[in-house]
Order: sequence, then structure tokens, then C-alpha cells
Amino acid sequence: MKVLTIYIVINLFCVSLWAQQNEVNVFNSGSEGYGSFRIPAIIKGPNGDLFAFAEGRVNGDDDFGNIQIVLKRSSDGGKNWGALQVLASNDTLQTGNAAPVWDLTDAAYPKGRLFLFYNTGNASESNVRKGMGLREVWYKTSTDNGLTWSAPVNITLQVHKPKQPQVNSAYNFKEDWRSYANTPGHAIQLMDGKYKGRIYIAANHSAGEPQKHYADGRAFGYYTDDHGKTFKLSEEVNMPGANENMAVELAGNKLMMNIRNQLGNVKQRIIAISNNGGQSWDTTYFDAHLPDPICQGSILNLGKRGSKAILAVCNDADTLHRDNLTLRISFDEGKTWKYNVVIAKSPIGYKGAFSAYSDLVAVDKKHIGILYEKDEYKHIVFTTYSW
Repeated sequence: MKVLTIYIVINLFCVSLWAQQNEVNVFNSGSEGYGSFRIPAIIKGPNGDLFAFAEGRVNGDDDFGNIQIVLKRSSDGGKNWGALQVLASNDTLQTGNAAPVWDLTDAAYPKGRLFLFYNTGNASESNVRKGMGLREVWYKTSTDNGLTWSAPVNITLQVHKPKQPQVNSAYNFKEDWRSYANTPGHAIQLMDGKYKGRIYIAANHSAGEPQKHYADGRAFGYYTDDHGKTFKLSEEVNMPGANENMAVELAGNKLMMNIRNQLGNVKQRIIAISNNGGQSWDTTYFDAHLPDPICQGSILNLGKRGSKAILAVCNDADTLHRDNLTLRISFDEGKTWKYNVVIAKSPIGYKGAFSAYSDLVAVDKKHIGILYEKDEYKHIVFTTYSW
């Protein structure tokens, strides 16, 4: 028994070491004309290329300022990454929260069409929450594997409900949504069942006057069933303080949302389950198996085993610090997590956020790619895990 225990410990150490040795720096703060890079998102194209998105923050790591959405591409499974490409900007103001997704079900684009959803802002989040600014919602598309992009399309009037207009008098709703952000991470397209083809973007907003610990925050989603021509809103998840979130398709027309709990009263991920493709929410609960220090987390559908979706989740499995980035895999749609492996753990005595935001991609049938923020936001790195 003792020998078996030693073997397991050594094996887990080797898995963790393997991941660290194969890390590749994709974005490095203080380089390529940007003071900082944050908020990673990653997807794989139909030809196998990997697309890594981030916020290129020109003047530093502040959440508001001169921020652009940038992209790098890998054609060899993440070993090497090409030149930086600027995809979206808002003069010297904010552009962020990239939520990319491939539309693979539109007959008009048999090779697929790449969507990039993003937000712009004219004031800091604190001021927007006070009613002194506006966040808008846009998308762009590419039909040549991300080489060139369409003109931006503003969908704010369809998916946002700000009460008091700051820019355009057309914004006039009874609701009082204020701050607004996609994901962070990739958006999804549902590929099975009744809602096949639906493009779904998880999002969050604040409502009304600011409350302590972001209790004015709500999670929700918006979606299109006609390839971007029109959009609809989901119901809100009935959980105050629900913040940054991602969605994943389950079997049987279901959808799961994995959510950051900004209140911090329970240091666990919030889970919401929909039986109608993300339109409304039937079950909401905290997952005690997913501890969290109040940070973003990522989730991915890896396929099916029998009638159940195989899920991967990656987040900081720590209730105090942004650290101990852990990848978990479930074969029963999140009821249990069979495999757990530490992707990044700070050395003894380290101060700060060693790991933070992340996103996941299926590199191939045997490897999961993890794009994540590391070492006090100095780098966004890519690594893979064989499962």
C-alpha cells in the first residue's frame, strides 16, 4: 500500500512537471507595444489552428483605458505562435471581453465563420455602475480563418438594457442595467438536439445602484438562432453577485453555466442548469467540489461518454489566493470530478496572483490546452494536458 501511495504521488508530480516544462509564453506584458496583456480566450479552428485572444492594455494593467483586442495563431498545437494581430479597438478607450466562437452550421459558410463578440466602454466600471458611462456590445466575423474581419456590428439594443443613455438617446429601457461584460473566455455553439446551431454568449451585468460586494450583479446569456441576424436574452440566474461566467452544452438540450461568486460569502463556483438551451434556469447551486477565491474560471465540453457530456473545468482551487490553478474532468456532467491535476502552483513564499484567468481548448482527442494568466499577470502562457 505504501509503495502504491508513493507511485501515485510521483505520477501526479510528473504530470504537473510535464505541464510546466511545456509551457509557452504567448503574451508577455511590457512587450509588443502593450503595458499588459489580460483576459485570455482560446478556440480551435476547423483546420486545427489555435486562436489565442487577449486584451492588449496599452498603458498598464488597469481594467479601463486604452485597451485593444489582440490575436495570435498557432498551427502546430500551441508549440509556436505567430505575430500579434489587432482585431478591435475603440480609439483610446476600452475594448475587451473577447468571446470568440466558430459557427459551423450555417449553410452559407460551409467552411465555417468565426465570430468575435466583444464590449466597448467609455468609463471605468465603477463609474458605469454609478450610471456615469455606458458599455456596448459588438461582434465581428471572419470567413478566411481569422486573417481578415468584417466591419463591427453593434447589437447593444438587442442584448443590453441601460436605463439612462450616455451616448445614444435610443438607449431607454425601464430596466437599469449598467456594467456589462461577456464571459470572459470562449462563447459556444450548441451542436446537438433541439437547439443545434444556437450561438450562446454567457455574460453578466449590474442592475441599479451599486451594492456592496457587487450584490447588484447578475449572470445571464444572450444567443442567436439565425447566425447573428437577431439576438435574444436569457433569463437572469437567480443569484445576487453572480459575475464572470462561461457556458457549456450538456446532453438532452441542456446547458450549464459556471459562474464566479463576487459576493464571496461562499468561496465556491456557482452552477446554473438550463433545460432549454440556456433560455431559463431550472437549478442553481454552489459546487463544493469547485473552491474558488473570487476569480474567473473556464469550462469546456470534451465530447460524450454514453449519454453524458464529458466536462473540463479550470480555475484557481484556493479560497484565499489566485493560485493553485487546477484542471478537473467529469464524466457525469459535473456531479463528480474524476480527474484533478494542478496546472500551476506558486513556489513557497510567493506573494501575489500566481495564476488567474484561464480558458480551455480541445487540441485533439487526447490533449486539453490551457491558456492562462501567470505570475502576477506578467504572462499569458499556453500548456497542454494529456487526459
